[in-house]
Amino acid sequence: MNNLYLTNSLTRKKEIFKPINHEKVSLYACGPTVYDKPHVGNARALVIFDLLFGILKEIYGESKVTYVRNITDIDDKIIDASQKKGVTISELTNKITKEFHSNCSSLFCSQPNLEPKATEHVNEMISMIKNLMKLNAAYEKNSHVYFSVSSFKNYGKLSNKKIDELKIGARVEVSEFKKDPLDFVLWKPSKKDEPGWDSPWGMGRPGWHLECSVMSEKYLGSQFDIHGGGLDLIFPHHENEIAQSCVNNKTESFANYWVHNGFVTFNKEKMSKSLGNITTISDASNKYSGQVVRLALLSANYKQPLDWSDELLISQSKVLDKWYSIYSSDVSEKLPECFNVLLDDMNTPLYISKLHDLFTQSQNGNLEKIKEFNKACRLIGLFHETKEDREEFKKSKIKINEETILSKIKEREIAKKNGKFDLADKIRDELSEQGIDIKDIKDKTIWNYK
Repeated sequence: MNNLYLTNSLTRKKEIFKPINHEKVSLYACGPTVYDKPHVGNARALVIFDLLFGILKEIYGESKVTYVRNITDIDDKIIDASQKKGVTISELTNKITKEFHSNCSSLFCSQPNLEPKATEHVNEMISMIKNLMKLNAAYEKNSHVYFSVSSFKNYGKLSNKKIDELKIGARVEVSEFKKDPLDFVLWKPSKKDEPGWDSPWGMGRPGWHLECSVMSEKYLGSQFDIHGGGLDLIFPHHENEIAQSCVNNKTESFANYWVHNGFVTFNKEKMSKSLGNITTISDASNKYSGQVVRLALLSANYKQPLDWSDELLISQSKVLDKWYSIYSSDVSEKLPECFNVLLDDMNTPLYISKLHDLFTQSQNGNLEKIKEFNKACRLIGLFHETKEDREEFKKSKIKINEETILSKIKEREIAKKNGKFDLADKIRDELSEQGIDIKDIKDKTIWNYK
């Protein structure tokens, strides 16, 4: 097997992946902040790092890879959302976490080895803050504790910016208590109606950046292999993680490889809750199926933007329908040759083109090619539902019965005989809108579910 190559955001280069310990390969990905329904922008990171998890298991063996993905269940956004919805924080976070897990299942994402919650690790966060204060890397002001960015000489290396540039252009939290505009909060006081924990600095709660540093270190160590997340997390979240962790542990590095996926856009604009241009994972999966959503998310290079549209999903749905026509539960025991494409920085667009080639080669009924094709699909999380499951899903979305379909087709044939081609086209369009695809073959019209 060839080497795995990954684009490392820290060095801005594609590098050979060399784990710290081949027997304990480690991957940490930033999980959801559970304040609202996850959208397909969030789903991209889910699917990309699930794919990377699968690749690592194929290379090193399932028992030798540890994948940690956290859940942020305390945050200002959560507090605001719970107040607006008139529910308790635990009611909100439990509901959204349950929805998130349902989304993971619909996208056929594997369970991470560990899924720690921020609220279960507050004591460890307090201990880390205490240590940073001992090292003169943090300071208290009016019950707030801030990390002093000046204590870390390599600040800005991940985002490739100098401190002066960051001070001018960065989106950082403004506070009159900071010694430096770039200093970031490690601990903040809680109001009476907000959740809080007792600490040497009073009742309060941890800062967001601190959470991931503590949880990744607890389960993967002070230095580990890969840290992943969306492109928007590079600054300030991941930059701040590196700073506080390296200072706390007196290390030169935190994670050796930083892997970031690009945005999902809608009409070329980043999909986000603040812009109100989101499509939830649940809505997309319910309309097109999780398999279609997953294939759509893998259709572009993970580092590049992916523009979301019904056209994209319809095209991916047609691809899956075609591929499922030769579906078999029999899979090859050996890795297909095209697996090497995934080793080249998870090149899913090229891999998918190889799947099209394999499909073509399988058309003559060659059992070995069909088994290879099925294995290749499984490697990117496809073909984890049966052909019958897919057909049942498609049928469940149809709002028109077979008798009506046949009646419409007969009506269309009469219209064509009488030269009423506009009416015939209109009937075809109406059927298409209701999920029915029709084709004219010689003198017959055949129909199928889209």
